[in-house]
Amino acid sequence: MKYVEIYTDGACKGNPGPGGWGAILRYNNVEKEISGGVAQTTNNRMELMAVVNALSLLKEPCKVTLYSDSQYIINALTRGWARKWQSNNWMRNKTEKTLNSDLWDLLLELCDTHEVEPIWVRGHSGNPDNERCDRLAVQEAIRFAS
Repeated sequence: MKYVEIYTDGACKGNPGPGGWGAILRYNNVEKEISGGVAQTTNNRMELMAVVNALSLLKEPCKVTLYSDSQYIINALTRGWARKWQSNNWMRNKTEKTLNSDLWDLLLELCDTHEVEPIWVRGHSGNPDNERCDRLAVQEAIRFAS
C-alpha cells in the first residue's frame, strides 16, 4: 500500500457564515494543495469537507496518516462516535440528529477504502503544515465572504 500524509483544516467567518477548507497531500516527495469553500456553512462542515476532498483524490487504497486540529473529526473517528451515529441511523441520541451526516457518510466510506490513522495536532501552535492548511481555508472563506 502506498503511504500518504494528509493535513487538513477548515475555517469560517462567523459560524455559520462564509467558509473554506484546505488540505495538503504528501506522497513520497510530492505535495499537492487543495482548497475550496462555500458562501454559507459552519466550521465543522468545512473541517469535514477538507478531509473528504483530500481522501477522495486517492486513486487506490492507501495507508493514510490524517492530521487535523479538529477534535470533532479526530474524536468521532478514534472514539467510534461516527460509526455509532451511522449505526443509529444518524442520530446522536434519541432526540438529536447527527449534523453533517452526508459528509460523515462519505468519510466513513473513504475510511473503509483506506487505512486512515487520525492524529490530532494543536491548531495555531506553529505546525507548518497545519498553518498552511489554515491559510488556505481562511483565503477561501474570505473569497466567499466577498
